[in-house]
Amino acid sequence: MAQTKKNIFFIMGVSGCGKTTIGALLSEKLSIPFYDGDDFHPEVNVKKMEAGNALNDDDRYDWLVRLNELAIEHADGAIIACSSLKEHYRSLLSNKIKNRVVWVHLNGTFEEISERIGKRKDHYMPSSLLQSQFNTLEPPKSAITVGITKSPELMVKEILKQL
Repeated sequence: MAQTKKNIFFIMGVSGCGKTTIGALLSEKLSIPFYDGDDFHPEVNVKKMEAGNALNDDDRYDWLVRLNELAIEHADGAIIACSSLKEHYRSLLSNKIKNRVVWVHLNGTFEEISERIGKRKDHYMPSSLLQSQFNTLEPPKSAITVGITKSPELMVKEILKQL
């Protein structure tokens, strides 16, 4: 398990798939810090999403660079929740990281995730943007992929098993 602690885990998937919940639980299990990528969005991005407008590649660039810097700063390992929707986003996120990078894709259908978003309170990402996230998503070629229909505890158990 000590070797696992040095990893940089990116918990990825569309909005509403459970990145924050799973990242926090995995953080407890591995005793490494968790960071929610949403907390690092510049205010202009948050305002754009609140207004119901999807972010584009230019909007995301500085945010992705900051999350990459955060990962590099954590040589003892960290867990970062970030949608990481496109392959070139994942390349930017993992750039110059000396640790092993582990991608964890939380996968669900539009219907499953739409239902979750409908129940969510106090989040700036409106459900109207979910389709744009699915349209943008390029599923990773190499990742631990976990379905979202299980309990969070079982999902974390499956992630740890697949390591």
